[in-house]
Amino acid sequence: MTEKEFQDKLGELMQQIDRLPADQRGDLHRLVDETKGRHDRVKKTVAELQEALDYLRLSVKYLVFDLEATRRENEYLRKLVESKGGEYRDQPPDDADDR
Repeated sequence: MTEKEFQDKLGELMQQIDRLPADQRGDLHRLVDETKGRHDRVKKTVAELQEALDYLRLSVKYLVFDLEATRRENEYLRKLVESKGGEYRDQPPDDADDR
């Protein structure tokens, strides 16, 4: 149901309620007002969820981009180390903790 259809149906309902005797209208008007409020809250919540999903999609795209860049860099560095032969393998590890 679209927003326009909802508003049209709610308007029709209000017109039908207005034709009822006064003693029966009060509770029904209150229920219609509650329904409007709930509908507005649902619309707001759906909009917030959509915004959160959009942000999540963007974040995932950035993470995938970063992962791909890291993999490319890793591959490049591995090839660089392999092209140097065993040059770096024979050296002892840097003991930065001993300082």
